[in-house]
Formats: sequence, C-alpha cells, structure tokens
Amino acid sequence: MKSITLKYIFLLLVAVFIYGCVSSAKEEAKVAAPVDESIVQLSPEQAKQIDLQVQDVQAKNISSTLKLSGQIDAPPQNMVSVSVPLGGYLKSTDMLQGTQVRKGQLLAVMEDPQYIQLQQDYLSTKNKLAYAGKEYSRQRELNISKAASDKVLQMAEMDFRTLNIEYKALAEKLRLIGIEPAKLTENNISRAIRIYSPINGYVSKVNVNIGKYVLPSDILFELVNPNNIHLNLTVFEKDLNKIKIGQEVVVYSNSSPDKKYSTKVKLVSRSLGDERSAIVQCDFKQQDRALVPGMYMNAELHLDKGIIGALPDDALVSFENKDYVFIDKGNNTFKMTEVNKGNTDQGYTAIDSALDGKKIVVKGAYSLLMKLKNTMEE
Repeated sequence: MKSITLKYIFLLLVAVFIYGCVSSAKEEAKVAAPVDESIVQLSPEQAKQIDLQVQDVQAKNISSTLKLSGQIDAPPQNMVSVSVPLGGYLKSTDMLQGTQVRKGQLLAVMEDPQYIQLQQDYLSTKNKLAYAGKEYSRQRELNISKAASDKVLQMAEMDFRTLNIEYKALAEKLRLIGIEPAKLTENNISRAIRIYSPINGYVSKVNVNIGKYVLPSDILFELVNPNNIHLNLTVFEKDLNKIKIGQEVVVYSNSSPDKKYSTKVKLVSRSLGDERSAIVQCDFKQQDRALVPGMYMNAELHLDKGIIGALPDDALVSFENKDYVFIDKGNNTFKMTEVNKGNTDQGYTAIDSALDGKKIVVKGAYSLLMKLKNTMEE
C-alpha cells in the first residue's frame, strides 16, 4: 500500500513538472514573437467605410530643390587692411570694432623720429638740388666758351641728376606716409602723420592700442565696405553639374529663417577642394546692411523640373516629426513605412525610389494612422 502511494505521488510530481515546462515554453514563445507595431489591419467593411484606395508610385514632372550652405563674403576691393608703410608709434585713435567710417575720415595719428628725419632729408636735398642745378647751368655756359673742361661739366651734370633722383625718391616716401611734398617747408616739419580711411564702410578689426609700436608689415585696422557683398556656397562634386549661372537661389540665416533673400548664381568654380567640393558665388539682388561678411547662410536652389517618382500629397502622413506612407501587404493589411519626401508640385510630392513597384495607400492613410495609434495605446 505504501509503495502504491509513493508511486502516485511520483507520477503527480512528473505531471506537474511537465505542465510547468509546457507553460514556460508557451510563455517563451509569446515573448519570442513580438507584435509588429507598424502593421495595421482592416476588415473589408472598415476599408470600404474610409474609401481606402491604393496605387503605384507615379512618374511626375516635379522640380527638385538642392539645399546648400555657405558664408557671406566681400570682394577684395571692398576689404582693406590699413598699415603704416614706415612703421611708428600709435599716438591716438577713436576707432572701435564696428565703427562706421567714411572715405577720408581720420583713423589714427602716428608719430616717430624717422618722420622728422625723412622731412629733413627731403628739404636738404631740395636745397642741394637747387644749387646743383645752377652749378650745372653755369658749367654748361663756361664749356660753350671753352672756359671749362668737358670733365667738369660732366661732373656737374652727374651731381645734378643724382640729387634730382634722390629728391624725387624722398618726395614719393613722403607721399607714402601722407605728407604732400609741395606743402612741406622748414616751418611745418612734424613728428606725426595722419592715417585716413581709403573707403566707406566699417571697422571690422582693431589690432593696436595707444603707444604700441607697429612695423610696416603690421595691420592696424581692417575695414569692410558692406556694399556689393556676395554669398559663397559650398557645393559637393556630385551636385556641381546641376548648377548653372543665372539660377535663382533663396537664402536665409539660422537666426531669421523666415526672412528670405533672393540671390542669383554668378560664378561656378571648377576647382575641387580637399572635401571634393567647390565654391559657387551668388550675388544678392538687394543689399541689406544686416548681412555682414562671415555670416553663415542656408540656401535652397530650385533645379529645373524633371521626371521623378511621386505620390499624391494625401498619401503621406506625419508622426513624431517623421514622414510615412502605408504599403499594401495584401488581405487589407498595411505597413507604415518611413520615407524621405522631396518637393511638392501640383498636389504631388516627390518620393524616394525605394517604393517603386509597391502599392501605396493614397486615400485613407490618415485613418490608418489613427487606428494604428489607438492600437499602440491599448
């Protein structure tokens, strides 16, 4: 009797163990087969109720847009680096970065002992030249009457011509530092010179301070004339053949994306850089003082129309900042698939070629999205 009882207990334990294994296997099977949340299924009645329609991707004549970026630049003639040809100490300046200046406006006052020496040398040479000129004339008259030898005349001529060369060279040096030689006398010798703006514009950089000594190669100020600025866009090699001179380009900044500027392609570089890209220069149709060299801009270049795969606008739905379509999988089952959409033209939107040959829901897509969202929330 005792052995029979033990036998029943053993069989009961085996049965419980087998049942547990089977239940565990079923649970594992459930976990191993997750539900595809991108799939939505309708009954025939539901499909008819929303008037669901599907079709292939259509070939449409749609213009495409090339999105680019670049920087505003100014032509070389509109950018000036101000320096002092002979160097010197900065005595005074009122210039700050961003200061508006006009052509001929005083930028700075420089001083240095070499300015005094240059003026002294010029005036001394001027006096010597006047004497040498008279001496040359006198020796020439004496030579005619044979009262002076040809050698003496030649020496007088050489002295005159040498001093004349030195006199003219010193005059050019004076003009180089802004001193007019014709107005210089022994009564107005100055230790200071004045630096004036050569253009209208504004100061983009100030590289000196009061009392600093600058070399001829040092740049005191950088000036920019904001008129006639242009936009340099970076275009990669694969898109370069799409760019043509005269194409319209709409540009805008990151800070003011709603403010659009119209530009036109002026130059297309054929030289590729290290990143296999080239520069395309665009001119602004209307200048704006808010646009300054160095500012980054975004651009949209509308290319010529071409045959491209497209779907009706109603075929696309947006969900969590992404664009989707529903692909017909058969038996009233549809799969929500992310797409990259292009330009929209006359009710059709350009679509990527990965959908070619597939049936796409073109009417009722929004109802499918709502049903799918409700299913996710359950």
